[in-house]
Amino acid sequence: MKNKTLTTYLLLGPIVAGLFYFAYYKPKQASLKTVRNERIQAEQQVEILRVKKRQLDAIEAELVSLNASLSELETIIPQKKETSDILRNIQQMAFDQQLDLVRFAEDRETARDFYTEWPIPIVVNGTYHNLAQFFDRILHFPRIFNIDDFSIKALSDQRSGNTITASFTLKSYFFLEQAMIKKPAPTRPRPVKQERNEF
Repeated sequence: MKNKTLTTYLLLGPIVAGLFYFAYYKPKQASLKTVRNERIQAEQQVEILRVKKRQLDAIEAELVSLNASLSELETIIPQKKETSDILRNIQQMAFDQQLDLVRFAEDRETARDFYTEWPIPIVVNGTYHNLAQFFDRILHFPRIFNIDDFSIKALSDQRSGNTITASFTLKSYFFLEQAMIKKPAPTRPRPVKQERNEF
């Protein structure tokens, strides 16, 4: 009798173990594997989001820097031309350096791609020292100026404070208003000619 019971246990043991494995353990393992895969995917997504966040932070920092540069550019190359103020400032700088303005008049503007070039031909009489100080003031002026067509010569009739004459063109620049920037004219599609087939 004991042998039958032992044999029964020995036979039932693997069957119960097999049922436990297939009915409980194997599905749990599959579920655990699915959870592990989902966790790995979630970690990968988190890492992708972290990279994108770092990229976004870098772009935002670059935008702040670009906005600061744009503000600085708008100071030295304004969008709206304040001709009277600029001309008055140049006259004042020449007067402060004891230069005699022989010629001082704005010239015709030249439109470029996104800015306007504004030349101001100038002729002054004075001394080398006063002219150098005038150019130093122009250099530190909060607008961009280029000096073109520069020539200098000694005056035939020299006296104290008036030994040379210099001629040059001061060029300033202005951003074009958005509406003034030339946009390419929209191209109209050519009408397609339909050929008639006569039978």
